[in-house]
Amino acid sequence: MDFGVTMFHTDYSMPVVELAQACEARGFESLWAPEHSHIPLSRNTPFPGGGDLPKMYYDAMDPFVTLTAAAAATKKLKVGTGVCLVIQRDTIQTAKLVASLDQVSGGRFLFGIGGGWNQDEMEDHGTVYATRFKRMREQVEAMREIWTKPKPEYHGEIVDFPAMMTWPKPVQNPLPVIVGGAFPHAARRAARYGNGWIPIASRGNVTDTFPAYQQMLSDAGRGLADAPITMFGAAPDYDQLMRYKELGVARAVAGAPSEGSDKVLPLLDKWAELIRRVNG
Repeated sequence: MDFGVTMFHTDYSMPVVELAQACEARGFESLWAPEHSHIPLSRNTPFPGGGDLPKMYYDAMDPFVTLTAAAAATKKLKVGTGVCLVIQRDTIQTAKLVASLDQVSGGRFLFGIGGGWNQDEMEDHGTVYATRFKRMREQVEAMREIWTKPKPEYHGEIVDFPAMMTWPKPVQNPLPVIVGGAFPHAARRAARYGNGWIPIASRGNVTDTFPAYQQMLSDAGRGLADAPITMFGAAPDYDQLMRYKELGVARAVAGAPSEGSDKVLPLLDKWAELIRRVNG
């Protein structure tokens, strides 16, 4: 089982280059970055984690900038968006960003995506809340056309563009699009059109939902190898990690606080020991 680290990268957290190098040196497979373009002062939807919205949500840097820096400073470490709010982004420009990062990283990019939860935030971008998931599916379909065709075009209900020429194309084919969110809806989307599913450990028990996810994949004519599980927010619990491994979870991702190296490095060291124990 592979292991990753996710952090809200800010101007006061451990610098991303230093963090990426520390992760690579300790045997982590990947480094992840979430995103919020901004946080409106109005609030139509509550914070899914409950309580007040943590400060780093307001302060998060753009993930494509931080992950490019991380990729340039490492040799093997994969870099991933966890998750990119594609519904708030232009489809054609995002396709180019993704392909460019996959190129400069030498094929090390993992494109985690999600539909988001903050209605006010997405509506500031002109996104219709009620149809955000239809938009996300069409965006993924359209970007795959852009990544793989010399003269791509796409005609959906929301995303629509005529034939074009645009490069670069990603190094990876297929480039992994990993769908984030809770069971059952995000799992169903992952089974339908994703290259993986990202559930959050604190929002449901993947052991309980795993058989249903396998059935979703089977109904779509696919298997777990086509859309493996990346478990976000994994706890530093050996027994739980071994259960994940035995279940077939492909990757466990630990959350790191948006703090300096004095707080983050001891956490990485603790996880490095767990990685050795879990993987022998």
